[in-house]
Amino acid sequence: MLSTKKYIVLSTFLKGSGGCFAVAATFILTLMAFAPAQAQQTLNLDSVLQRISNNNPMLQQYNYRAKAMDAYAEGARSWMAPMVGGGVFMSPYPGAEVMEDRDKGSIMISAEQDIPNPVKLRAREKYMKSRAGIEQAAKDVTYNDLRAQAKTAYYNWVVLEKQMAVLKDNERIMEFMLKLARIRYPYSQGKLGSIYKAEARLHEVQNMQDMTAAQIAQQNTQLNMLMNLPQSTTYKIDTTLTIAFKENTVDSTYLASTRSDIRQLDRTIQSMQLNVELEKQERLPDFKLRFDHMYPRDPMMPQQFTAMGMVSIPIAPWSSKMYKANTKAMNLEIEGMQRERQAMLNEAEGMAKNMALELRSLHHHLANYTTKIIPALKKNYDVTMLAYEQNNAQLTEVIDAWEALNMAQMEYLQNLLQLYQMTVSYEKEIER
Repeated sequence: MLSTKKYIVLSTFLKGSGGCFAVAATFILTLMAFAPAQAQQTLNLDSVLQRISNNNPMLQQYNYRAKAMDAYAEGARSWMAPMVGGGVFMSPYPGAEVMEDRDKGSIMISAEQDIPNPVKLRAREKYMKSRAGIEQAAKDVTYNDLRAQAKTAYYNWVVLEKQMAVLKDNERIMEFMLKLARIRYPYSQGKLGSIYKAEARLHEVQNMQDMTAAQIAQQNTQLNMLMNLPQSTTYKIDTTLTIAFKENTVDSTYLASTRSDIRQLDRTIQSMQLNVELEKQERLPDFKLRFDHMYPRDPMMPQQFTAMGMVSIPIAPWSSKMYKANTKAMNLEIEGMQRERQAMLNEAEGMAKNMALELRSLHHHLANYTTKIIPALKKNYDVTMLAYEQNNAQLTEVIDAWEALNMAQMEYLQNLLQLYQMTVSYEKEIER
């Protein structure tokens, strides 16, 4: 929108050009100055979920953790750093009597390198890579939870918008009834108490509108937080969306392929199995090379060296107890996690089937409201209103008929909200 100052300057400049051009330009500027602001963006549910997947910091942290595990895996095949040193070899203590120069000893330099078993290195690398898969599965678990939160907030907003539309219509109806009552009262065609009752109902509707608007703002804030948007960001949502209940054939096989927490547990078990294999490789020997070179202090003595190759003996009874005990403990942990996995599948299957039964009942319940209850109450209100307009009914009767219709509409919206929330829980349970 143009500011007043800019509008005056441009208008003055164009008027100086004279004639019809100045008049037309002034008209255009006036339209620009009073043009409505750009309409707010409408975000559908899929767009909201996509933004959460791309921008939510809680999900991004798992990407960095997985990359960290991959980085650890890159160094899994590294060797220990070589050791070098220097000193004296077979030298007498200071002050000791030396009979011959050859007894003065030698200056020694030494180099040593540990050579790990390559089988152990490969097992360690596989184990470290498996930990990155656990982080990716944890990301899916978190996203499933965030997606359920976003759907809940979005569906709440949809129901609140529908409720606001009903309240706006109720406000219009109450204003119309109040207007008729005030017109008829001077002619003794209405009661003063009925007018006050209508005024109270009108104020109640307006209060409910304020409460509904505040709740809509709360859902907006919740979605902004999930999408990592500034809290001041506002937009519209798609209030025309509908949920068609499609009951899936839910069994343990289906849930094992869809639920992210089961996949996370599966990857944890796989990682533990790789860790068991890594621990078993401890029975394999490691190697070491050592080289020492001596410079004798007696120039008549030859230079000497020592070269040694060493191998560990991990199968010795006093050293094999550790990796055997660790292997046994890890296998027991894996067995426990497999039992946990089965329990989670059994619980999820039972909950999903119970939710499906409740969803079927809610759909039938809502169908009765839309096809039978609300239409009948609407006809009752229309008939009562028509009788009131023809002086054959009192205002209190009209208010009672309106209250019955309004209560049914609000009850329908509460059941619709319950349906949406149950649908979110069902989809979260079966990971759809």
